[in-house]
Amino acid sequence: MFPMSASNNVILRWLGRGVAFLTRSSARLLTGARSIWWGSKPSTAQRIYFANHNSHIDFILLWASLPRFMRQNTRPIAASDYWLKDGVRRFLIQDTFNGVTINRNREGQSDPLQPVKDALTNGFSIIFFPEGTRNLEDDVDLLEFKSGLFYLKEAFPDVELVPVWISNLRRVMPKGALIPVPLLSTVTFGAPLERKEGCPKAEYLQYAATELLKLKEVQE
Repeated sequence: MFPMSASNNVILRWLGRGVAFLTRSSARLLTGARSIWWGSKPSTAQRIYFANHNSHIDFILLWASLPRFMRQNTRPIAASDYWLKDGVRRFLIQDTFNGVTINRNREGQSDPLQPVKDALTNGFSIIFFPEGTRNLEDDVDLLEFKSGLFYLKEAFPDVELVPVWISNLRRVMPKGALIPVPLLSTVTFGAPLERKEGCPKAEYLQYAATELLKLKEVQE
């Protein structure tokens, strides 16, 4: 493969911005998305937005729901095994959404969260899905949280952890669908979690899941 020239990089950046605008507008239009700030307000504070995960467009809708001044400094975390499969997905996650891709399977002694930690160290906020994979169970609101959210909280104690509940996206973007089904969706932002210094991992993850589920009740 030939190395990417500086001019090509500039073209990709501008193309990515255009696609980002179209994607953002389309996502909100097709889902009729509305944002509810319940317990927190839009802020420039560095945050980890953690949300339930039912669809591949979850992060797009959450990202699109942020005000522009926050969106520009917020990077979605996505699985490399899905988003780096081909050139189109790679362009979308890297050049359109400025996302961070991670390998969900640990290889040797490598830390799969290192790319996320690098983004946080560089001052970015992130969009994170602690379930680790999409929840396709109709009768289960949340899958058990993986350990990642706890380790990020421990490594970055000054970063706010804000729960976000995304409603209806399983019906908006059913499994196997290529085009979203027009249906009202809501993105509800909760209050930042308490620090809970010294809290055991399992207890903290249960606390985080409970706070996230409370937002589902807010929407009902």
